Amino acid sequence: MADYSVKLLAKKPVTHNVNAYTIEKPAGFTYTPGQATDFSILKDNWATEKRPFTFTSLPTADTLEFTIKSYTDHEGVTNALTHVEPGDHFEISDAWGAIEYKGEGIFLAGGAGITPFLAIFRDLYSKGQVGANRLFFSNRTTADIILKDELEQILGDHFFNLISGENAEGYYHGRIDKDFLQKHITHFDQPFYVCGPDAFTESILKALEELGAKADALVFEK
Repeated sequence: MADYSVKLLAKKPVTHNVNAYTIEKPAGFTYTPGQATDFSILKDNWATEKRPFTFTSLPTADTLEFTIKSYTDHEGVTNALTHVEPGDHFEISDAWGAIEYKGEGIFLAGGAGITPFLAIFRDLYSKGQVGANRLFFSNRTTADIILKDELEQILGDHFFNLISGENAEGYYHGRIDKDFLQKHITHFDQPFYVCGPDAFTESILKALEELGAKADALVFEK
């Protein structure tokens, strides 16, 4: 796989701990919505610290974008990203990843796990093909919901938010579990897209299989 050095063009806040980073797109660079890259920051000894991040831009755009949550409770790559400035350089690899769109279905995201789905929804929206796709998005607080307005615009009333850490009016309280899935999904012979922290993904895949979802209809990062 090739590696590319790319310049940061812009950085803007999305939520209290998430930023969107716009970077140069190398000539001829391609990816499918949902794919990721091996990413590192080319400054302050971070060059060898590779992390997987998902593209959230449209494949047809002239630039690349990442939407990244920063965990500032430890000195990691995402914390270092809070200190980068336009003009700094990153290194990215060719695109890879198992999450890609396989037809209308149910999207289940936990926190920053929304990022591959952002790319897919933006792409479908740009083509007028959002269809009957539904998104269930689980977060700790309402302040953690990434790009809520944009997702509402794209999905309308096919966008459902669950909040586990506070009782917020107008939101489902709790987590995505087997009971929730059984209550809100009528048939399990459709594609299911799952992305979030490992424990989230594991528990949901297990619940979906118990509810009759077929293994080959489950799309997640293996």
